[in-house]
This record gives sequence, C-alpha cells and structure tokens, in this order.
Amino acid sequence: MKRDGFRYAIRLKSNAVRERRIARWMTRPVGRPSLKPKVFYHNVRYRAGSWDQPRRVVVKIAGHAGELFPRVGFVVTNLKWRSRRVVRFYNQRGTAEQWIKEGKNAVTWTKLSCRRFRDNAARLQVFALAYNLANFLRQVVLPKPVRRWSLTTLRERLVEIGAEVVTHAKSVIFQLAEVAVPRTSFAAIPTRIGRLRRACDSG
Repeated sequence: MKRDGFRYAIRLKSNAVRERRIARWMTRPVGRPSLKPKVFYHNVRYRAGSWDQPRRVVVKIAGHAGELFPRVGFVVTNLKWRSRRVVRFYNQRGTAEQWIKEGKNAVTWTKLSCRRFRDNAARLQVFALAYNLANFLRQVVLPKPVRRWSLTTLRERLVEIGAEVVTHAKSVIFQLAEVAVPRTSFAAIPTRIGRLRRACDSG
C-alpha cells in the first residue's frame, strides 16, 4: 500500500498482545475522577503475524466518570499526522457509512442488475446524482422541523404519500394526512423552492 501511494487508517481489535503493550498507560490518574472524559493518545510500533513489517498504531485511551476501566481504541495507519488528528479522521468513517446506508435505502443504488460493467457503472452514477440532488434540496429547501429527516423518510412521507388533488378555477389543493408532514412545513417547501429558483435566475 505504501508503494502504491495509498494512505490508510484502519481500526484494530484489542487482543492480549496489544493490551500488554499499553499496560503502562492504563493506570488511572491520581486524584478525584473528572466529570469530563480524560483522553490520552499514544503511538506504538506493532507487527502482526501476517504483516511484512512493523507499523504505526495510534492508541486512544479514554477514562469516563463512573467506569472502572478506560475505553481503548487501536488504529493502524501510515499517516504522518498527530495522533489526535488520525483518530478524528478515522471517526469520520461513521458519517460516510451512514451516507452509504442512506443511499442504499433511499435510492436503492445497489440495484445493479445489468450484465455489463459499464452499464452498471452508468446506473450507479445516475443513482449517485439522484442522491446528491435530493440531499442538496434537503439542505436548502426543507424547513428546520424536517431538515434532519433521512431521505428514506422524506421519500415515504413527502414523495410517495397518497394525496387527493382538488382543482378549482383559481387554485389547486392537495389534501393529505397531516400526520405525515405538518401543514406549515409542507407549505414552506414550495416557498423555499421558489426562492431558490429566483436566486438562480438572478445569478
């Protein structure tokens, strides 16, 4: 991986060997326990049996109030950053995994049933475009009460929900259950879309 120029930060499970390596850092600080977690970062050189060389392992030790033993995390990496930044970078993977999960559920972008690779690649790009567009609209046109809804929830409660359309000479009325989307929130969405359209036209 180093030869190919890849950079990585991968979590390692705890085991007896790694725990012995950090035993000297596991002693609780002297004094009254703090209400806030006390977090310490360390670096060790470690080589697993299947590795061709020792690698840098960042160790995060966090002591929490009311807990007898500290929480320990290991991240193997070839990044040159400070330990705290490496752990923060690794923790961002949770956000990325949520986006991937949301894409699977909301736009079903894993449904790639074509026989040829390039056809599936094109379908995946369309799915990704639809996801990015929906996420963009979620950020700029949805009112605060529903802005944090997942795209799956928005699809089920806003797009695919059944409604009755009543047409009059001067108006069109959508009648739908307010239990799905509050009336004020639903009314605010077209208004915000209109503002976005005017902003694009003026720009």
